[in-house]
Parts: sequence; structure tokens; C-alpha cells
Amino acid sequence: MLELRAFVYIDRMQPQFTAYMGANARGYLPVVGMASILVEIAPGVLINQVADAALKAANVRPGLLVVERHFGVLEFHSKAQAEVKHAGEAALKSLGVVQNDRLKPKILNSQIIHKMNDYHVQMVNVSRLCSMVLPGQDMYILEVVPAGYIMLAANEAEKNSQITLVDCRAFGAVGRLYIGGKESDVARAKDAAETAVLRISGKE
Repeated sequence: MLELRAFVYIDRMQPQFTAYMGANARGYLPVVGMASILVEIAPGVLINQVADAALKAANVRPGLLVVERHFGVLEFHSKAQAEVKHAGEAALKSLGVVQNDRLKPKILNSQIIHKMNDYHVQMVNVSRLCSMVLPGQDMYILEVVPAGYIMLAANEAEKNSQITLVDCRAFGAVGRLYIGGKESDVARAKDAAETAVLRISGKE
């Protein structure tokens, strides 16, 4: 049975988030300020149908295509927000669903570690996908399901505060975000990320 797990629209990709996408995605690289949509569905193999519809409908470029047994993920982007939105509508139409058929995200875990220890920092940095958290900084960790919504959280956190994007895992069973920075900046990032996620409408 088809399930639209996540449908995420990002209006303006922020610098660190864009760099993360460029470094870790295997498709066409985005640039700062582009608009983006991420679609996550189950079963995973149907994401190829989504990609076919979206890429034929508008002038967008795919940055990420992941086909797992359970989940499939597609991200595409463009400098033109209208093109991205049109491709998103085509993607939904190809599945026979509307945006509000997506699952409403749930926050599974939210925590701030204050004044990170030197050795703890090293353990986090060794497996990161983005930049490094530094000793003495605060670190914010967010876990969300479905996983795709963590991309919106990461972008909105950066948009609203001076933080370092440390790690972002956008597909799989759980989406996970790590952010580092000064205490006040991390607190603002936390508020922005969680507010963005909790505003998403969808099915419980």
C-alpha cells in the first residue's frame, strides 16, 4: 500500500545546508538560495515513478535519489520556486495523492548538551556529515519521524541563528540533526527547527 511519508518544501536553501547537500548527495549539486522539495514514500521502489513525473514536468534537477526496500526518497531543486512547486504537484499527481496525505511529523527526541567535553566532541565529529562541533560549545540533537522532515528542521535552524550544522541524516527509520554553537544561538536554532516541524500538517 502506497504511503506518502513526507513532502517537504524548502523556500531558500541556506549556505551550510546547501554545502551539506552538495557534499553528500550524488545527483546535481544545488547552490545557495535555491528552492527544494523532498518526497519520501513507501514502498521505496515507487520513488522512480515520482522522479519520472517530477523531472518531466518542470525544469528542476535531482540532488538525491534513495531507493530502499521500505522507503524511497527524492530531492529536487531549482532557482525558480514556481518550477519546484510545479514539479512537486506532478509528483503528487503521479501517486494519486495530495499534499495533506503526507504523515504529520513527530518529534521523538530533543535535547541540548551544554558545554561539550573535548572527548565527547571528538566522538561526534568522527562520523559527522557536515561541519565540526567544538569543545565548550552547546550541541542540539533532534530526532524526527518520518526522516525527511529533518531537512526542513536543519534549513530553518540555520536560517534563524548563527549555528554550525554538524550532522543531518535525512532518510531511514528516523531523521536526525546535530547542531553546534553558542548557548543562545543553539536555543534559537532549537526553537526554529521544532516550530517548523510542528507546523507541518498531515495525517496522524
